[in-house]
Amino acid sequence: MFKPFSVTGCSLELLRTGERGIVTFCKSHDETILKKLISMEVTPGTSITLKQHLPSLIIKIVNTDLALDIESIGTIYVRIIDN
Repeated sequence: MFKPFSVTGCSLELLRTGERGIVTFCKSHDETILKKLISMEVTPGTSITLKQHLPSLIIKIVNTDLALDIESIGTIYVRIIDN
């Protein structure tokens, strides 16, 4: 009767350490945040890995580790990649 489902997309802040995802979109009304994300190459289609949550959230893009601020974290949405 019901089909099984799984949650494969979420806000970046919900990823667990070590999980990988592909950025699906960045949603913010603040143009400066969006421009900052673009300059760091955090754009739709970018593959990222969550390296650490605390004391600051750090993501890995290709061979670069980036620390993100609270405003930026809340704007990024990803599709989780099966590890």
